[in-house]
Amino acid sequence: MTFIKKLFRDEAGATAIEYGLIAALIAVAAIVGMQALGDSLDTTFNNVSDELNANNTTPNA
Repeated sequence: MTFIKKLFRDEAGATAIEYGLIAALIAVAAIVGMQALGDSLDTTFNNVSDELNANNTTPNA
């Protein structure tokens, strides 16, 4: 019975779970941020590529 009482009083497991939840939240936020940044970078690189292609097809004077 004393083992069960000690188990309920021990908060080390709860702390580990809290750290796990915080790490999961940070991971989700990072993934969402990277996806938004990725879309923006994709658009930027496509625009640069289009401009370079347009400039390469025009004859030099």
